[in-house]
Amino acid sequence: MIYRFCVIIEKQKRVDMYLSALFNDFSRSYIQKMIDRGQVSVNGEKISKNLKIKNKDEINIEIVVEKLEEVLAEDMNLDIVFEDDEIIILNKEAWINVHPVPWEWWNKNTLVNGVLHHCKDKLPSIGWVQRPWIVHRLDKDTSWLIMIAKSDVMMNYLADTIKNREVDKYYLAIVVWQIKDNEIKIESFMWRDPNNRLKMTTLNPVNPKLALTYATVIEYIDNKYTLLKVKIETGRTHQIRVHLASIGYPILWDKTYWNVRVNKEIATRYQLHRQALHAWKLDLKLYWKDVSFKAELKDDMKRIIDKLDLDL
Repeated sequence: MIYRFCVIIEKQKRVDMYLSALFNDFSRSYIQKMIDRGQVSVNGEKISKNLKIKNKDEINIEIVVEKLEEVLAEDMNLDIVFEDDEIIILNKEAWINVHPVPWEWWNKNTLVNGVLHHCKDKLPSIGWVQRPWIVHRLDKDTSWLIMIAKSDVMMNYLADTIKNREVDKYYLAIVVWQIKDNEIKIESFMWRDPNNRLKMTTLNPVNPKLALTYATVIEYIDNKYTLLKVKIETGRTHQIRVHLASIGYPILWDKTYWNVRVNKEIATRYQLHRQALHAWKLDLKLYWKDVSFKAELKDDMKRIIDKLDLDL
């Protein structure tokens, strides 16, 4: 499918921003991927995503329509917190990919496979392909509460709600050492580590972005660790992990930002083999009402805090 049209604008504008506004079915990141793959040209020339277009430029877009058969519906045991005709909210297990990825078993055992099976044909069309619309994402080895739109109306509503920061997100984290201050505010610039693109950092990051995290102490564990309730005001990659590590309280079993020896001790004592971080609670307005959803802790984190007898 090829689109060819002439630009009508008063001022120059980045091509990725212009196209993402023009095509509501595509996110800006998806448009950028299309540009990187050479599917977009301006005045007959291949372009970069930061090119600024001007009035009367001619744009060609070659849209490759994905085949639905490439991602198959798969019967999975979904931990459903809430569901109606418009939305499904799940408590995702750690170690399950959300989307298919282009490597090992890329089109199987993902949340998308399971939701396709569960919802049958009652899903919105995204990029002309029927798919569950995933509202927010986290690291694969984090357990978390996830919202998935089942209609175009809900898809657009949740997109605007997230964009306008009208969703309060709370997490439970277990960190190394006892934090003496009951409440913590961490505000810093962070982004990619200039020496390791797989890591984020608060120390001289590349293309720094402001990040804001709040944390409240819930309880201490074995006089060595602290259970925290964490609220983020921004959604940077690895934000909670990086911020807590930056002040000397890394999350247990964080393979990227903490000590391997301590991780082995945790694995032996508590049978925990992934970072002790759980996306626990979402507060938002749904159907004109203030609502709150909670996701119960998974068994591996439960084992660590069970003896505290907390009502979470």
